[in-house]
Amino acid sequence: MPNPTSSSVDGDGVRVQAGVIGGSGLYEIEGIQDVQTVSVDTPFGAPSDDLVVGTLSGVRVAFLPRHGRGHRISPSELPSRANIWALKALGATHVLSISAVGSLREELAPRDVVIPNQILDRTKGVRPASFFGDGLVVHIAFAEPYCPELCDIVTRCARETGATVHQGGTMVVMEGPQFSTKAESAFHRQIGGDLIGMTALPEAKLAREAEMCYCTVAMVTDYDCWHEEEDSVTAEMVVANVRANVATAKAIVRAALPHIAAAPRRCACGTALDGAIMTDLAQVPERVLEQVGLLLGKRLEG
Repeated sequence: MPNPTSSSVDGDGVRVQAGVIGGSGLYEIEGIQDVQTVSVDTPFGAPSDDLVVGTLSGVRVAFLPRHGRGHRISPSELPSRANIWALKALGATHVLSISAVGSLREELAPRDVVIPNQILDRTKGVRPASFFGDGLVVHIAFAEPYCPELCDIVTRCARETGATVHQGGTMVVMEGPQFSTKAESAFHRQIGGDLIGMTALPEAKLAREAEMCYCTVAMVTDYDCWHEEEDSVTAEMVVANVRANVATAKAIVRAALPHIAAAPRRCACGTALDGAIMTDLAQVPERVLEQVGLLLGKRLEG
């Protein structure tokens, strides 16, 4: 990868079409050009790290290491609002989340790729899950937490890479940073979970509030701890399979980007705030409107 230049921006002057949130190394994709490191200021603090912006497969894209370079940030401590805001400020309309997950089903084997379509929230409410509040009430629709159109594109492109790909499934999002107990793993299977991870929420909710299309590329690393014939998940096991999956993740991103950029947006993600804002904006404190002005856009005019 070429040596990147550096800049600090508030979103002006640097524009991208898509964002990729994942581990460090994903932005070191062969063929990426015009690379620069970008620091984005947000009303919600600093993102997990500087973003790497470049052109890949003809598409301007921003890469963000979710846990920071060196994996410094625990899942419960992720600045998800700042991360999504930074991508929105750079112009991204689509977000690909590359995530290591555990499997709760026999058929979803380690090193398989899953594109889930549902989420079960098992976090503890300690993660800020909305850009709004403090005098501004917004109720977005979240029945389909992942963008169906984006998921279809990514599934098709993932299969073209030769990976073993499963479309659909329910992602259980737990708090962490500890892995599940056997009782919890059995419970998550009983309530309909297919995968388990720690980072899809609040990312998916925030992306919807930001009117961005969001899709998780779930890279299966283990069978959690429910499988009697497999070893229980350990950090060592996860890291080994994550490293094995990096090439697959890069290939999926590289293949999907041109299709994402070319496809018209017919989904409801881009208008998620229409009809969702319950508060008369004239009654909202000015400082709150200034904070979320990027999201409200033209709704603030007049």
